[in-house]
Amino acid sequence: MYRWLNGPGQAFRDPLPGSTNYLNAYDHQGNLIRAKGNPTRTSGTESESKTAGEEGELDSSGTGRNLLDQNIAGGTPIPKEMFDDLTPFPLNRQFRSQPVLSDELRNEIYRRISEEGKSVRTVSDELKVEMRRVGAVFRLKTIENQWIQEGKTLATPYARAVDAMLPKTPLKMPPLPHEPINDLPVHSATERQLFHPVPESMHFNRESAAKVFSRELLSADKRIPHPEMIELAKVAYEQRGRDDVVKKRRNELEQEEAAIQRLKREQKAARDAAALKIDTPRWQFRFEPIKAESAGRDGRAREGVGARYGIPPQDRKKGQIKIPTKVE
Repeated sequence: MYRWLNGPGQAFRDPLPGSTNYLNAYDHQGNLIRAKGNPTRTSGTESESKTAGEEGELDSSGTGRNLLDQNIAGGTPIPKEMFDDLTPFPLNRQFRSQPVLSDELRNEIYRRISEEGKSVRTVSDELKVEMRRVGAVFRLKTIENQWIQEGKTLATPYARAVDAMLPKTPLKMPPLPHEPINDLPVHSATERQLFHPVPESMHFNRESAAKVFSRELLSADKRIPHPEMIELAKVAYEQRGRDDVVKKRRNELEQEEAAIQRLKREQKAARDAAALKIDTPRWQFRFEPIKAESAGRDGRAREGVGARYGIPPQDRKKGQIKIPTKVE
């Protein structure tokens, strides 16, 4: 074990900065494969059949520190990770390590939402990051800044160490796509197979297909997170001015977001005006008119009284079946 630690294991004790440090990136002698200029990947059978004892003293010239010194000295730059370098488990070659957002990109997401006042949809379109991830980054960065203001200790060294060993999506302009941002969400009404006969003369499109599944279901063009990408594809097909269409669509999105925020403020103001407020030295009690029918048939609707606080979850009760009883 000590022989391995002082030989090929030295590459994992002193990892290469700014790169992943997985087993598949090194050979049996601890040398970085892509640094030797050999694009072929060994399988661990014939080409690496010699053991450490047969090779004599192991060469650790491919460790992270030596390779970094070579780069600083003006040597051949180390190429970026290849596809096989992103396989952390040698016995599971189908799994590839997916990139994470760099710290600069996360800070840029937070800055555009908090300082520039842009919506999550707009930032997702500009930086090519999925909307749910943009929202999660903003919430986590908000909590992080709140903890810093409160003087709480953060695990920054641990986060930096883990972040240095993972592939990352950097902040660049134009941005590099981190992931697909326009995947169509699966609606429960579309989970069944349907055979719907139509006449040959009928113009059957996505709108018609949505109405076959459910009369209230919107078409795929309207349910995707970024419908403006369809317009951009049409622009590219018709060879029209792309920049004008992008600016127009972004202005429309900003107007839609402003209308939604204005409607929320008006609804909140109407609820506050309708509520009866009674001030006490410590609390302010608010009484709102309710309807018994708002609780729904099972009494658990969101509009009902106690939907948030007063109704315990059913899985905590005795006698409740907690395992699936049928497969649909």
